[in-house]
This record gives sequence, structure tokens and C-alpha cells, in this order.
Amino acid sequence: MLTRIDHIGIACHDLDATVEFYRATYGFEVFHTEVNEEQGVREAMLKINETSDGGASYLQLLEPTREDSTVAKWLAKNGEGVHHIAFGTADVDADAADIRGKGVRVLYEEPRRGSMGSRITFLHPKDCHGVLTELVTSAPVESAEH
Repeated sequence: MLTRIDHIGIACHDLDATVEFYRATYGFEVFHTEVNEEQGVREAMLKINETSDGGASYLQLLEPTREDSTVAKWLAKNGEGVHHIAFGTADVDADAADIRGKGVRVLYEEPRRGSMGSRITFLHPKDCHGVLTELVTSAPVESAEH
């Protein structure tokens, strides 16, 4: 069962400048940064709030680290902006299977490692009214190092 908006992914050309915009404009601070080599991105997670299910909601800022990454290709086509929405779930495997059973294409056969040790998969945007949708099971709090 989907429990919350985990994060909104925003593609950007310059991660540091984009982080500074969100810090200076809204007061959001960086909660976590990492480079995801598999996805070819450098990212910053800005925590917006805690949620009732023990998770949190974030803005995820994504800067491509190589030109062949999905985010780099998306930026070249669309420019900076909202890249995807992610919904939190206690069981990404079960929810992905349930959604697949409803005819929505799930992009990964098995969930992959996401930000802060989470497990993730994506749903095809053409099956979700043009919105790239991510399902996220957060790592236990003690595993999510900054």
C-alpha cells in the first residue's frame, strides 16, 4: 500500500546552484548527498517534513554525471524541472507486482538500490498519464547514513 509522497525528483544541470536556490529561497537544507554510479547521477535530498509512517518527504535534486544517463537524456529533451514523483511503500516488491497485475509496465524486473539505501522501481510514464513514477521502500533509519 502506498503511504506517502516520498520525494519529487527534479533534474538540474548544476546541483550546487540548484541546492543553493532551494536553501536561499525556501530554507530547505541538504539532508543527504550521494553519487549513484548505476543511474549516472549526483544527487541531493532536501528533507521537507517527517511523515506519520516514520518516513519523510524530500525534494531529490538530480545532476547527471555522464551524457548517456537517463537524467542527462531527459534534460537534453525537456530542460530542468520535475523529472518524477516517488511514492513510499512498506513493500516495493508487493506493490510493484500488484500494479504490474493492473497492466502498468514496471521498468525493473527486480527493485534496485536507490537513495539512502532504499529499494526502488519505476513505472512507465506512458502508463501513468505522462508521469514517471517511482515506488520506494526506505531503508531502516539506522542504515540511512548521511
